[in-house]
Amino acid sequence: MRNLLPKALPILSCTLLNLTLQAQCGPGEAEVIIQVSTDGYGAEAYWELLPLGGTCGTGALFAGGNALVGCNGAGAQAQPTGGYANNVTVNEGPWCLPLGTAFDIFWADDWGDGGITFSVLVDGQLTAQFTGTDGAPAETFTFVVQPPAAYDVELVRLNTPLYAPEGTDLYVTGDVRNTGLQTITDLQLAYTVDGGSAVVATLPVNLAAGATLAFRHALPWATTGIGSHQVAVYPGQLNGNPDGNAYNDTLVMTTKVHPPTPNIIDQYLNGQPVLSVVADSDEDLLVPRDLDFHPDPDRNELWVINKDVPSTGGSTVTFFNAGAPDMSYMWKRDPNAWHFMSLPTALAMGDNGFFATCPGIFDANQNGGDPFTGPSLWSADTSIYADVIYGPLGSHFDMLHVTPNSQGMAHERWNRYWVVDGFNGDIVMNDFTVDHGPGNSWHGDAIIRRYADFTITKDPNDHIVSHTVFDKATGWLYVVDHGGQRVLRLDTQGGTVTGPGNYGPWESYAEYSMVSGYAWDVVVNTGLVQPAGIDVIGDRLLVSDHANGDIVIYDIATMPAVELGRVATGNAGLMGIRIGPDGRIWGVNATTHQLVRVEPAVATGIRDIGSAGFRAYPSPNEGALWLNGDVPVGTPLVVRDACGRLVLSSTWPSPGEAIDVQALPAGLYLVDVPSTGGSLRFVRR
Repeated sequence: MRNLLPKALPILSCTLLNLTLQAQCGPGEAEVIIQVSTDGYGAEAYWELLPLGGTCGTGALFAGGNALVGCNGAGAQAQPTGGYANNVTVNEGPWCLPLGTAFDIFWADDWGDGGITFSVLVDGQLTAQFTGTDGAPAETFTFVVQPPAAYDVELVRLNTPLYAPEGTDLYVTGDVRNTGLQTITDLQLAYTVDGGSAVVATLPVNLAAGATLAFRHALPWATTGIGSHQVAVYPGQLNGNPDGNAYNDTLVMTTKVHPPTPNIIDQYLNGQPVLSVVADSDEDLLVPRDLDFHPDPDRNELWVINKDVPSTGGSTVTFFNAGAPDMSYMWKRDPNAWHFMSLPTALAMGDNGFFATCPGIFDANQNGGDPFTGPSLWSADTSIYADVIYGPLGSHFDMLHVTPNSQGMAHERWNRYWVVDGFNGDIVMNDFTVDHGPGNSWHGDAIIRRYADFTITKDPNDHIVSHTVFDKATGWLYVVDHGGQRVLRLDTQGGTVTGPGNYGPWESYAEYSMVSGYAWDVVVNTGLVQPAGIDVIGDRLLVSDHANGDIVIYDIATMPAVELGRVATGNAGLMGIRIGPDGRIWGVNATTHQLVRVEPAVATGIRDIGSAGFRAYPSPNEGALWLNGDVPVGTPLVVRDACGRLVLSSTWPSPGEAIDVQALPAGLYLVDVPSTGGSLRFVRR
């Protein structure tokens, strides 16, 4: 456990420039104060004030925090004593520094989990603010000694997805702060992708001096090009005026674009699909209730959540190279899972390196008190998640507390998740916004909105789940109503806030509201016995029936949905289901303690589009693959091995051109062409 120790005096080194500890500065100078705000582990931080471009340990104007961390202790996790106290704000300075001069703040974090905030005050006015980034143990921030400009905004953070399928409209989102003196009513924001042409839009706002605004750029990025892309965001005109401080303008992030999931669901309607058991109790599955894939399909990483018992809390099993001959697995349980993962019903992967779980218990404290219960946020990094060294609050990164007996959850974007409140029968949007770091406890920045125009009825025995899925292409949330033997949906993009939340709360949040006036539909109300799991792709909706193991396929192009057919798995006890990156249906069975994969009826598990005049040849193949068919040149395609793993990304070649498959080992391969809904087979010799 990390030590929580009192503050030690910071080390001072004022050796360069005219650094005077007095309030009155000379001509051409300004008084600078740097406020240092710590998190729950203040001893982890060390920082230096440096000339622009300076190196830590050489010519520092000031050194503060824990000298035992020093310039080279970032991420060492040595847990030294001393330094700043926990959860305090310390004023360092004042110093008289030359106006118009840029300086650097270098900081190192022993643990590498961020949390320290530096606020720069020039002549008593806030001009810049920087917060250490989780996962970046050492950082350098730059500021300019100048009073606030009349018009100046700072890009605080970006929360655009880190992973996205090709061909989707990706909205650039984040937070921006008004660090100028004037209220901004017209905020122009621009972004570029890989240094290309700027995409500019003006947002009508009412952003007072010092205020922060969550933004979404009006013009989405139509993701093209499989691979990593640099997205840079910066301000343009502010009320028709240029931004007055270039040093706090631009933020850059990387988004990995991956091939879209092939939609082969209709292939399950032709013949009897084949179910295979991928894992069971031998791989530590114990009443598994839900599953999800890591959003980076190249990892082929599948997470399953176990119900377990209240005294220990739930656990997870992570499968690496899921379903492949070399599959491995890792079982983990956080030391405080009894509270943060009590009888979990669902797991949902985020698009930012995190995942969330929701508890099926009424009172997560298990002491007969208030239902201090709701979803928890976790790192998807297995070196962080469920690591005992994070202390009395475990490794969780956030938790909210107004949804007891939660039944299902779905990810929307970044740290925003939708949860089925099984106790009240409502749907609740839980936005953790900025996580509080591993093992901390502040939840005051959360935004929670409750939707209560219809009722979801949970299993009275608190066993079978009522899952939900968010359709990111349309904004509709599809919800299983287990007790009503039906499926509903609500339009998350509609509705208005009508007042404070009507249940709880037991702690303070930035917002907790009721929403009304949104559209909702009954999607399915016949033919289901014990509906549990759910997933969606395109205009196809899948629902698992716990009673008989059926997976029912619906056409949701019109409402009510039309049942197209059933995948009769014969696997009674089926709960959570998920369409994997390979297009196949995966599920967990809480009765047999199994992880299963369902293949279409065709022997290879794929419908061959060769019958329509398509062909991949020669087969067997020795390195050059030729494709025939009526597909536009440049159409994205991917090659997968017999286990569904992505081995090659390419595009449909021009006539007379071949695809180089020389590097592929011998075996059976499938060329998936998502836009056609089909695939081609070939054998590499």
